[in-house]
Amino acid sequence: MESSSKGLLTQVTQFWNLLDDLAESNPESYEKFIQQQLKEGKQLCAAPEPQLCLQTRILKPKEKILFINLCQWKRIPAPQSATHPVPLSVGRPEDMSETSDVYTVIDVAYHPDVLQAAEKDQVKKDQLIRMAMKCIEEKLQFTLSNSYHVTKFRIKGSVHRMKQNLMGNQTDPADLREKMRKELTLEQIRSSTVSNSDQFPQLLLPKDEVSNKTRCLIEEISSTEIEVEMKRPAYELKIVADQNERPLKIELKVELPGINSVSLCDLSVSEDDLLIEVSEYRLHLNLPESVDTEMTTAKFIKEKATLIVTMPLV
Repeated sequence: MESSSKGLLTQVTQFWNLLDDLAESNPESYEKFIQQQLKEGKQLCAAPEPQLCLQTRILKPKEKILFINLCQWKRIPAPQSATHPVPLSVGRPEDMSETSDVYTVIDVAYHPDVLQAAEKDQVKKDQLIRMAMKCIEEKLQFTLSNSYHVTKFRIKGSVHRMKQNLMGNQTDPADLREKMRKELTLEQIRSSTVSNSDQFPQLLLPKDEVSNKTRCLIEEISSTEIEVEMKRPAYELKIVADQNERPLKIELKVELPGINSVSLCDLSVSEDDLLIEVSEYRLHLNLPESVDTEMTTAKFIKEKATLIVTMPLV
């Protein structure tokens, strides 16, 4: 015990001597190093923030509505490059209820830069959403619907609940400061004396936590995978107006021969588009007007095998 204490004291002494040497020999490098540690430490302590919420469905093991909160969190590593997998963290699924409706909420976190890059790029945003859904399926052994829609609210449930879910027991600032202290090693100080003053040591999550965060890394799915060819069903779309010819709603009729139950229909509606997937049929439409997704209704006429979707305009 005494020898280990002496060894620790020796290391601490060397640590401060190296800092003193750096401050004297290269004050600018020393200041940048300290600022970098403060910046990284602040990021390590930062809490996740809600970005957007999407709604889909769990099909197996038990059918249920699922809300996925996509959050930005600086503790999640950014991808090393555009060709590297994108790290993300998936929280625990939590069942909630409003009146008689029971649904599940799952929080997923990406590095802020990842979400910001996809904010104005619908293709990138869809890819990140698909990544999150695939990771949930793999980690939790769920089967999810292929369709989804982005809700008008940024988060389902409270922000406090989301932070607790993702951060777990790591929310104690004292614990985080201890992790930061452990990561600041003598080797990091030595490396800051190199000729290139831009090469400063970085604080990283401990290895066990990094492996946790990156366990579910998503890679692009090979295009050689076999895809089932989907048929585009016959449909009729019209805008219904009132007596003053003011547009009120969009009405869509879709013919689905061979389908005999509305429970087989997977419908997703956003403000400006619609997706229907059922058996061998798939229909994706860009809507001519913005619609109210919360007031949208659908009914299935079994005798005619026809799905009727009514979407009030915003």
